[in-house]
Amino acid sequence: MIKHRGFPGRLPGTDFQFTIRRANPKGVTPITRRERFKDRRPPDRRADAAFMQALWVHFGDQPFERGNLDAGRLSWLFGREVVAVEEDFDPEDYEALLVIDEAVARVSFPDAFEDDWA
Repeated sequence: MIKHRGFPGRLPGTDFQFTIRRANPKGVTPITRRERFKDRRPPDRRADAAFMQALWVHFGDQPFERGNLDAGRLSWLFGREVVAVEEDFDPEDYEALLVIDEAVARVSFPDAFEDDWA
């Protein structure tokens, strides 16, 4: 499992995790598409936006390996802002390739693409 050096481990000041420390010995947690409802709590929405911004800063429009990125956090974006690169995508593979769908991500999280975003 690749570790994305320099990627934030969590949203500062919260317990919202962005990365994992080591592979799960009981098996890989699959990435699944989770529905984001309009009544989600503001901290959850901030975590989604911060994670999207971290993905953009770290990877841009280039494909990236899932590696040590948290499956739960990826699942909130998967199938919309983050999509599989390959047709034979395995949601339980740490080496699976993903990419940001920039057009969708910019509509969902416009502030995540601003240079002065904090």
